[in-house]
Amino acid sequence: MPPKATPGELGRGGRGGRRGGARGGGRGGGRGPSPSHSGPPTPGGAPQSGGFPTRVTPVSGGPAVQRSLIPAAHVSAISVRRTGRGTAGWPVKVLTNNFAIELNQGTIYHYDVISPADRPLPAARNFEIIQALQTQVEPGLFARPGVYDGRKNLFTAYELPFEAGGREFSVPIGTEVFAVCLTHVASIDLEYDLDLPRVLQRFLQGEQRHDNTVLTAITALNVVVRMEPNLIYPSNGSFYMDHETRDIGGGIVLWRGYFQSVRPAIGRMVINIDISTGAMYMPGPLIDVALAILGRPGNPNALAPRQGLPDSERIRIQRFITPGLKITTSYDQGDPNQAARLRVVRRLSREGARDLTFELAGGQSTTVADYFRQKLHRPLRFPDVICVELSSGALIPLELCHVPPGQIMRKQVPPDKTNSVLEFAKTRPNDRLGSIVNGLGVLDYNQSEYVREFGMTVSNEPIRIQARVLDAPTLRYHQSSEEPHARPRDGAWNLIDKRMFTPTNVANWMIVVYERQQRFDDQVANQMASDLVRACEAVGEVTHETWYLSPLTWLDLIGISINPQPALIKWESGQGNIGQQLRAAGGECQRRTKNLPTLIVVVLPEGGNDIYTAVKHFGDVATGVVTQCMKSSKCFRAKPQYYANITLKLNVKLGGVNSVLESPDIPFLTDSANPTIVMGADVIHPAPGSGDRPSFTSLVGSIDTSAVRYVSTMEVQTSRQEIIDAMESMSTYVLTQYKTNTGKYPKRILFYRDGVSEGQFATVIQDELPLIRSACKKLGFNPTITFIVVSRRHHVRFFPRFKSESDRSGNCFAGTVVDSDIVNPVEFDFYLQSHGGLLGTSRPAHYNVLIDENRLTADGLQSITYALCHVYARATRSVSVPAPVYYAKIVCARSKHHFDPQLGLDLTISETATDTTEAATTLERFRQAFKPTHERQKKLMYFC
Repeated sequence: MPPKATPGELGRGGRGGRRGGARGGGRGGGRGPSPSHSGPPTPGGAPQSGGFPTRVTPVSGGPAVQRSLIPAAHVSAISVRRTGRGTAGWPVKVLTNNFAIELNQGTIYHYDVISPADRPLPAARNFEIIQALQTQVEPGLFARPGVYDGRKNLFTAYELPFEAGGREFSVPIGTEVFAVCLTHVASIDLEYDLDLPRVLQRFLQGEQRHDNTVLTAITALNVVVRMEPNLIYPSNGSFYMDHETRDIGGGIVLWRGYFQSVRPAIGRMVINIDISTGAMYMPGPLIDVALAILGRPGNPNALAPRQGLPDSERIRIQRFITPGLKITTSYDQGDPNQAARLRVVRRLSREGARDLTFELAGGQSTTVADYFRQKLHRPLRFPDVICVELSSGALIPLELCHVPPGQIMRKQVPPDKTNSVLEFAKTRPNDRLGSIVNGLGVLDYNQSEYVREFGMTVSNEPIRIQARVLDAPTLRYHQSSEEPHARPRDGAWNLIDKRMFTPTNVANWMIVVYERQQRFDDQVANQMASDLVRACEAVGEVTHETWYLSPLTWLDLIGISINPQPALIKWESGQGNIGQQLRAAGGECQRRTKNLPTLIVVVLPEGGNDIYTAVKHFGDVATGVVTQCMKSSKCFRAKPQYYANITLKLNVKLGGVNSVLESPDIPFLTDSANPTIVMGADVIHPAPGSGDRPSFTSLVGSIDTSAVRYVSTMEVQTSRQEIIDAMESMSTYVLTQYKTNTGKYPKRILFYRDGVSEGQFATVIQDELPLIRSACKKLGFNPTITFIVVSRRHHVRFFPRFKSESDRSGNCFAGTVVDSDIVNPVEFDFYLQSHGGLLGTSRPAHYNVLIDENRLTADGLQSITYALCHVYARATRSVSVPAPVYYAKIVCARSKHHFDPQLGLDLTISETATDTTEAATTLERFRQAFKPTHERQKKLMYFC
């Protein structure tokens, strides 16, 4: 039996005993398979009952040491110390894309690299300089190679014979000479001693906190494994090869690559390896790349202002290729090295080469076209086409520029290419693991001179670890349903024979169609309206058989109360003022019915993103009227399931509740004596290359005792700042709404924070948590807080060993949890794969507990977290993160709707800011133009 828990620790899996079936799961570690899953668990491997297990673990570089999974009592942590592992659910062994590392190096020597220069150099140039220093300038001094991170840190496996103040070197690269200064910073002792495990080993054994020395040691090992790939392949954390590529159009070519990261685990170091996808600029003539961006290949004069190139299209190309695209030029035939010289594109010219003038050295003025005609003794083929301006100020016609292969596009992929990227990136679990294992041959760690130099040995076998599969919670629907309970299987359930827990009412509604009436005519519109009404009445996953039931039978299944006929169906043009059109349609609806519409259903054409943004601004910000957008292509002969999914959104947008968790499954959340609010927060940053735009923050919080109804708030803040400045005011709003709806403030807060990297944990504890406490203090109460960081930006994956241990997609079962073997040696963290697989390999979420004043057990917190993944209102599937985290992410993503479309701020492409003053001015314009969510919508789940 699991250890007994205090009342504050209870959650599914935190109590002894069983209730039987799928609803009684998670209470006893070694029982048989859950009815919620197909396939039996593999016998054996269950955690020892009656306490937390110990094991014999080989320590890097030393003999096996028996140790507990619990860190030593004297060891402090940045966040919450691990108190043990969970035992709930049924055990299963899984494979992971982590590989064990043995360390035999005694000491690593750390040096600061300082390159006195007017401005920071690109990492690629820094690597070139340090490589030249080691192999050409001082080959004797660096007879054994050191490793470098491309910025400031160099590590060696031996001490360089420097004086205390360091040493300077002059490194020639081409015609330039670079000054480099190396200064010894620290020596990191890694060797194992029977009496005293050194720095890193002590941390891995839970005998030492994660301090700067440990961090530097881990950083050094990462630099070691990345050194060789960084010198050979294009890289940005991952590195990419052209063995497998795909041209997806728009000037983008995808390359397959590998991610690698050395990480600490319990008792050993591991290396996490995964396949990754990189978006590269299409190689070849720059004029072809520019035409591909515009979608007009083979038409060079489309790039000529004289022949109608709009300035907005020129800027579109410029923002795509700048800053940072490197080109080679072919105009100087006299210098054989000139064509190979990489030059950086700064911007595009407004005029074509024929019209673009500049002054020669003698003060004479000439055009770019005339200059190159004279220099090359032949005219340009396309003299009306625009030019590039290089970082040196030189102006080069596009036709003379060439884009070398392997240049990473360090900005967001255009939305219309996202599906192509996902299609290329998705691989089934077996194929992904096979590619990862095959990648070891490419990485070839044990043959790398750098890896060997630092005494590292990497296993060729993926680590097999102990996991558990938690039982899914039970969902409850309206008591009058023929089957009021849903028991998820493989992360999914259906709505057959179920009525929504609290159905809503749609008193007055209308339809506005932005598709051409010739395509989406009266008959199609009326059929769509009829199908939507029928789905609202059925409120379930309507099968083919029940779709044609008689009206009398439908009355027995009434769910959402909706007027059988829309008050108005109207066609509009997407080229007009969307807000004015919707206001006019609402006025016409009011004249006909004497009431304003409760709901506006908007039918969008393909590519109607701008219309969608304007519609949501009208509803979310300007008027507070609930809107529901539907794609016209989806409405043609749509299956009943499509409309059933629409009803899930409509019901919660209008204040209803689709389902709730069964109370006995989540006692922590439903304990009336200790009311609990669940909150979720996120920050979204502008796309790469858009530093003049702000970041947006969001906070959502539950306002009922079942943690299924949420309110939200959003703020704008400084670009790329992760810490939420307005956490106090946002928390005040959410907590006030909780009291308004429940009659009292919560005694406990369960807070899920998305988007925080491991390096920012201490800052979040120091800066954000006090703002939450301050909000509570000003409101006059003092709750206990559990604060958890949720991350999906990692590369850890789990793979079933056998088909019988996988779901239909080949992934591990929904509910797979790992809190041993590959987790932090000291701190409380776990991985939970809470969703069933669909396409590709599922990614588990990683949870780090920063504060836990509610003293939750591992079982309790894992079960609560898993349960909250089942109350995402828009789906009848469990999702990858708890619902409040998902909602916070959606609220952030809707930030673009909070600008008046007529201002053009969020849609108009502008020139790239060239200095900090210009960027600050643009940022302030966005701040001033940002409009808050309408008061009526803020109190509803409008974001569903």
